[in-house]
Amino acid sequence: MDIREYNREAWNGLVHRQNRWTVPVSTEDIERARRGEFSIVLTPTRPVPREWFGDLTGANVLCLASGGGQQGPILAAAGANITVFDNSPDQLAQDRMVAERDGLEIATVEGDMRDLGCFADASFDLVFHPCSNTFVPDIQPVWNEAARVLRPGGELLAGFCNPILFVFDYEEMKRGNLKVRHRIPYSDLTDTSDEERQQLIDEGEPFCFGHSLEDQVGGQAQAGLAIVGFFEDDWKDDAEHASISEYLPSFIATRSRKV
Repeated sequence: MDIREYNREAWNGLVHRQNRWTVPVSTEDIERARRGEFSIVLTPTRPVPREWFGDLTGANVLCLASGGGQQGPILAAAGANITVFDNSPDQLAQDRMVAERDGLEIATVEGDMRDLGCFADASFDLVFHPCSNTFVPDIQPVWNEAARVLRPGGELLAGFCNPILFVFDYEEMKRGNLKVRHRIPYSDLTDTSDEERQQLIDEGEPFCFGHSLEDQVGGQAQAGLAIVGFFEDDWKDDAEHASISEYLPSFIATRSRKV
Protein backbone atom coordinates (compact mmCIF):
# COMPACT_ATOMS: atom_id res chain seq x y z
CA MET A 1 0.00 0.00 0.00
CA ASP A 2 1.14 3.54 -0.81
CA ILE A 3 0.71 5.16 2.61
CA ARG A 4 1.16 8.70 1.37
CA GLU A 5 -1.51 8.26 -1.31
CA TYR A 6 -3.93 6.51 1.05
CA ASN A 7 -3.56 9.10 3.82
CA ARG A 8 -3.88 11.94 1.30
CA GLU A 9 -7.28 10.66 0.23
CA ALA A 10 -8.28 9.94 3.84
CA TRP A 11 -7.55 13.55 4.82
CA ASN A 12 -9.40 14.83 1.77
CA GLY A 13 -12.37 12.87 3.08
CA LEU A 14 -11.97 14.33 6.57
CA VAL A 15 -12.20 17.82 5.06
CA HIS A 16 -15.57 17.00 3.55
CA ARG A 17 -16.73 15.48 6.85
CA GLN A 18 -15.57 18.66 8.64
CA ASN A 19 -13.16 17.02 11.02
CA ARG A 20 -12.15 19.56 13.67
CA TRP A 21 -8.63 19.84 12.23
CA THR A 22 -9.97 20.82 8.81
CA VAL A 23 -12.30 23.68 9.77
CA PRO A 24 -10.78 27.08 8.87
CA VAL A 25 -10.50 29.97 11.28
CA SER A 26 -13.00 32.80 11.09
CA THR A 27 -12.55 36.32 9.76
CA GLU A 28 -12.84 37.47 13.37
CA ASP A 29 -9.87 35.28 14.28
CA ILE A 30 -7.87 36.83 11.45
CA GLU A 31 -8.72 40.36 12.54
CA ARG A 32 -7.59 39.61 16.09
CA ALA A 33 -4.33 38.15 14.77
CA ARG A 34 -3.73 41.34 12.79
CA ARG A 35 -3.93 43.18 16.11
CA GLY A 36 -1.39 40.78 17.59
CA GLU A 37 -4.02 38.82 19.52
CA PHE A 38 -3.76 35.17 18.54
CA SER A 39 -3.55 31.68 20.00
CA ILE A 40 -2.76 28.52 18.06
CA VAL A 41 -1.94 24.94 19.02
CA LEU A 42 0.63 22.29 18.20
CA THR A 43 -1.26 19.76 20.31
CA PRO A 44 -5.01 19.36 20.91
CA THR A 45 -5.74 22.04 23.50
CA ARG A 46 -2.79 23.91 25.03
CA PRO A 47 -1.86 27.16 23.28
CA VAL A 48 1.74 27.54 22.18
CA PRO A 49 3.54 30.10 24.40
CA ARG A 50 3.76 33.39 22.56
CA GLU A 51 7.48 33.72 23.27
CA TRP A 52 8.09 30.60 21.17
CA PHE A 53 7.23 32.58 18.02
CA GLY A 54 9.59 35.50 18.49
CA ASP A 55 9.06 38.45 16.16
CA LEU A 56 6.90 37.23 13.29
CA THR A 57 7.05 40.45 11.28
CA GLY A 58 8.56 39.51 7.93
CA ALA A 59 9.65 36.08 9.19
CA ASN A 60 9.69 33.24 6.66
CA VAL A 61 7.57 30.49 8.21
CA LEU A 62 6.91 26.99 6.93
CA CYS A 63 3.71 25.40 8.24
CA LEU A 64 4.76 21.78 7.80
CA ALA A 65 1.96 19.20 7.35
CA SER A 66 -0.24 21.98 8.69
CA GLY A 67 -2.99 22.50 6.12
CA GLY A 68 -6.58 23.14 7.04
CA GLY A 69 -6.87 26.90 7.16
CA GLN A 70 -6.03 27.14 10.84
CA GLN A 71 -2.44 27.94 11.85
CA GLY A 72 -1.07 29.29 8.56
CA PRO A 73 -3.62 32.08 8.11
CA ILE A 74 -3.28 33.18 11.73
CA LEU A 75 0.50 33.46 11.44
CA ALA A 76 0.15 35.28 8.11
CA ALA A 77 -2.22 37.79 9.69
CA ALA A 78 0.32 38.23 12.50
CA GLY A 79 2.87 39.42 9.96
CA ALA A 80 4.78 36.34 8.78
CA ASN A 81 5.51 35.23 5.22
CA ILE A 82 3.73 31.87 5.17
CA THR A 83 4.21 28.72 3.14
CA VAL A 84 1.82 25.88 3.99
CA PHE A 85 3.07 22.42 3.00
CA ASP A 86 0.67 19.49 3.24
CA ASN A 87 -0.10 16.09 1.72
CA SER A 88 -3.81 16.83 1.25
CA PRO A 89 -4.88 19.15 -1.59
CA ASP A 90 -8.25 19.68 0.07
CA GLN A 91 -6.56 20.79 3.29
CA LEU A 92 -4.44 23.25 1.30
CA ALA A 93 -7.61 24.52 -0.38
CA GLN A 94 -8.84 25.58 3.06
CA ASP A 95 -5.77 27.80 3.49
CA ARG A 96 -6.26 29.33 0.05
CA MET A 97 -9.92 29.99 0.83
CA VAL A 98 -9.04 31.90 4.00
CA ALA A 99 -6.29 33.82 2.19
CA GLU A 100 -8.68 34.92 -0.56
CA ARG A 101 -11.49 35.68 1.89
CA ASP A 102 -9.36 37.80 4.22
CA GLY A 103 -6.75 39.29 1.88
CA LEU A 104 -3.74 37.27 3.02
CA GLU A 105 -0.64 36.19 1.10
CA ILE A 106 -0.13 32.44 1.62
CA ALA A 107 1.82 30.04 -0.59
CA THR A 108 0.61 26.43 -0.61
CA VAL A 109 2.64 23.39 -1.65
CA GLU A 110 1.45 19.79 -1.82
CA GLY A 111 3.95 17.10 -0.88
CA ASP A 112 5.34 14.52 1.51
CA MET A 113 6.58 15.98 4.82
CA ARG A 114 9.62 13.69 4.56
CA ASP A 115 10.82 15.38 1.35
CA LEU A 116 11.14 19.16 1.27
CA GLY A 117 13.38 19.10 -1.79
CA CYS A 118 11.39 21.93 -3.38
CA PHE A 119 12.90 24.30 -0.77
CA ALA A 120 16.51 25.44 -0.66
CA ASP A 121 18.70 25.06 2.40
CA ALA A 122 18.17 27.72 5.10
CA SER A 123 14.92 28.99 3.55
CA PHE A 124 12.93 29.53 6.75
CA ASP A 125 13.22 31.27 10.09
CA LEU A 126 10.56 29.06 11.70
CA VAL A 127 8.99 25.66 10.96
CA PHE A 128 5.61 25.07 12.61
CA HIS A 129 4.78 21.35 12.67
CA PRO A 130 1.62 20.36 14.61
CA CYS A 131 0.73 16.73 15.45
CA SER A 132 1.00 15.12 12.03
CA ASN A 133 4.08 12.90 11.87
CA THR A 134 1.91 10.14 13.28
CA PHE A 135 0.73 9.72 9.67
CA VAL A 136 4.12 8.62 8.32
CA PRO A 137 5.95 5.41 9.26
CA ASP A 138 9.43 6.95 9.45
CA ILE A 139 10.07 10.35 11.02
CA GLN A 140 13.83 10.88 10.93
CA PRO A 141 13.51 12.27 7.39
CA VAL A 142 10.96 14.79 8.73
CA TRP A 143 13.44 16.10 11.32
CA ASN A 144 16.33 16.04 8.85
CA GLU A 145 14.43 18.05 6.27
CA ALA A 146 13.08 20.53 8.83
CA ALA A 147 16.62 21.15 10.04
CA ARG A 148 17.94 21.53 6.50
CA VAL A 149 15.44 24.20 5.47
CA LEU A 150 15.92 26.19 8.69
CA ARG A 151 18.48 28.97 8.77
CA PRO A 152 21.15 28.71 11.49
CA GLY A 153 19.46 29.75 14.72
CA GLY A 154 16.02 29.10 13.23
CA GLU A 155 13.52 27.10 15.22
CA LEU A 156 11.20 24.12 14.82
CA LEU A 157 7.99 24.06 16.85
CA ALA A 158 6.66 20.51 16.81
CA GLY A 159 3.75 18.66 18.36
CA PHE A 160 3.49 14.88 18.53
CA CYS A 161 1.81 11.99 20.32
CA ASN A 162 3.15 10.48 23.50
CA PRO A 163 3.73 6.85 22.45
CA ILE A 164 1.56 5.75 25.39
CA LEU A 165 -1.42 6.48 23.13
CA PHE A 166 -0.56 3.47 21.00
CA VAL A 167 0.13 0.94 23.74
CA PHE A 168 -3.51 0.27 24.56
CA ASP A 169 -6.25 -1.54 22.67
CA TYR A 170 -8.03 1.21 20.75
CA GLU A 171 -11.60 -0.04 21.01
CA GLU A 172 -11.22 -0.71 24.73
CA MET A 173 -9.70 2.74 25.22
CA LYS A 174 -12.76 4.36 23.63
CA ARG A 175 -14.86 2.58 26.28
CA GLY A 176 -12.64 3.90 29.05
CA ASN A 177 -10.67 0.67 29.56
CA LEU A 178 -6.88 0.79 29.38
CA LYS A 179 -5.89 -2.66 28.16
CA VAL A 180 -2.24 -3.00 27.17
CA ARG A 181 -1.94 -4.59 23.73
CA HIS A 182 0.82 -3.11 21.57
CA ARG A 183 4.55 -2.47 21.59
CA ILE A 184 6.21 0.73 20.44
CA PRO A 185 6.90 1.54 17.65
CA TYR A 186 3.34 0.86 16.51
CA SER A 187 1.83 0.62 13.03
CA ASP A 188 -1.80 0.38 11.91
CA LEU A 189 -0.48 -1.72 9.03
CA THR A 190 1.21 -4.47 11.03
CA ASP A 191 -0.18 -4.33 14.58
CA THR A 192 -3.88 -4.71 13.81
CA SER A 193 -6.00 -7.54 12.49
CA ASP A 194 -7.23 -7.71 8.90
CA GLU A 195 -10.70 -6.84 10.14
CA GLU A 196 -9.46 -3.80 12.06
CA ARG A 197 -7.50 -2.49 9.09
CA GLN A 198 -10.51 -2.95 6.83
CA GLN A 199 -12.67 -1.05 9.30
CA LEU A 200 -10.25 1.88 9.17
CA ILE A 201 -10.43 1.82 5.37
CA ASP A 202 -14.23 1.56 5.37
CA GLU A 203 -14.48 4.52 7.74
CA GLY A 204 -12.02 6.58 5.71
CA GLU A 205 -9.60 6.97 8.61
CA PRO A 206 -5.91 7.73 8.01
CA PHE A 207 -3.40 5.05 8.97
CA CYS A 208 -1.38 6.01 12.05
CA PHE A 209 2.04 5.13 13.42
CA GLY A 210 3.19 5.37 17.04
CA HIS A 211 6.81 6.54 17.26
CA SER A 212 9.13 6.13 20.21
CA LEU A 213 10.34 9.08 22.27
CA GLU A 214 13.83 8.25 21.06
CA ASP A 215 12.66 8.85 17.50
CA GLN A 216 10.56 11.89 18.39
CA VAL A 217 12.99 13.73 20.67
CA GLY A 218 16.30 12.02 19.99
CA GLY A 219 15.62 12.25 16.27
CA GLN A 220 15.54 16.03 16.49
CA ALA A 221 18.91 16.04 18.23
CA GLN A 222 20.29 13.69 15.59
CA ALA A 223 19.18 16.18 12.94
CA GLY A 224 21.17 18.95 14.62
CA LEU A 225 18.36 20.56 16.58
CA ALA A 226 18.69 21.50 20.25
CA ILE A 227 15.58 21.30 22.44
CA VAL A 228 15.06 24.68 24.11
CA GLY A 229 11.39 24.37 25.10
CA PHE A 230 9.01 21.57 26.07
CA PHE A 231 5.44 21.14 27.32
CA GLU A 232 2.81 18.41 27.58
CA ASP A 233 -0.89 18.41 26.79
CA ASP A 234 -3.93 16.16 27.10
CA TRP A 235 -7.30 15.86 25.42
CA LYS A 236 -9.85 15.35 28.18
CA ASP A 237 -12.86 16.30 26.06
CA ASP A 238 -12.16 13.59 23.47
CA ALA A 239 -13.62 10.16 24.26
CA GLU A 240 -10.70 8.30 22.69
CA HIS A 241 -8.13 10.04 24.88
CA ALA A 242 -10.00 10.92 28.06
CA SER A 243 -9.14 7.70 29.90
CA ILE A 244 -5.40 8.21 29.41
CA SER A 245 -5.67 11.88 30.33
CA GLU A 246 -6.75 10.86 33.82
CA TYR A 247 -3.24 9.56 34.41
CA LEU A 248 -0.77 11.46 32.25
CA PRO A 249 -0.56 13.92 29.33
CA SER A 250 -0.78 12.15 25.99
CA PHE A 251 0.71 14.83 23.74
CA ILE A 252 4.07 16.63 23.68
CA ALA A 253 5.33 19.86 22.12
CA THR A 254 8.95 20.85 21.63
CA ARG A 255 10.73 24.01 20.64
CA SER A 256 14.09 23.22 19.06
CA ARG A 257 16.79 25.42 17.55
CA LYS A 258 19.15 24.70 14.66
CA VAL A 259 22.66 24.75 16.07
